[in-house]
Amino acid sequence: MVTTRNSRADVVTAAGRLFAERGYHGTSMRDLGKELGLLGSSLYSHVESKQDLLVEVVEEGARLFGASADAALAQGGSADEVLVRLIDGHVDVVLDNRDVARTFLNEANMLDDSHRRRVLDARDHYEETFRGTLRAGVADGSFRDDVDPKTDAIFILSVLNAIERWFDPGGSMSVAKLKAELGRFVGAALT
Repeated sequence: MVTTRNSRADVVTAAGRLFAERGYHGTSMRDLGKELGLLGSSLYSHVESKQDLLVEVVEEGARLFGASADAALAQGGSADEVLVRLIDGHVDVVLDNRDVARTFLNEANMLDDSHRRRVLDARDHYEETFRGTLRAGVADGSFRDDVDPKTDAIFILSVLNAIERWFDPGGSMSVAKLKAELGRFVGAALT
């Protein structure tokens, strides 16, 4: 009989996949053990609880989105250029890290209070990057003066967050085409 040694990273990755597919409450430690070929009790040598796994997956999502926004801002440029980079970065995070992104977007509310607050703070900071970019675009003339940064940021992020549900990287539309179409769509709504 061949046994596979699973690292903590393997356990977290499998948890992220199951949380993305089944949801936090729909995933048991037994399910996770089965996925990894471990007895449920063996998992506890890697983690203390299912909540710890959710924390790790969701915090990774927050880190990825935050790093993407930081990179978009660091390059400078006009607000419309920054917004295109924010959109492109969001698409990359979602498509390159589907399980983590889906868990971050859909399961963060399952975190305990202290962890939820940290993640919500990170999410609010990320969303403020979009709102701030929209405000800057109104100020520099890149966007219409009647753009509502709060509402329009919600609209943009709602569209971006939905791509994990429908976009097929192996389908007829390339990722580059997806980004271009999203940029065109958002740009048309703001100018």
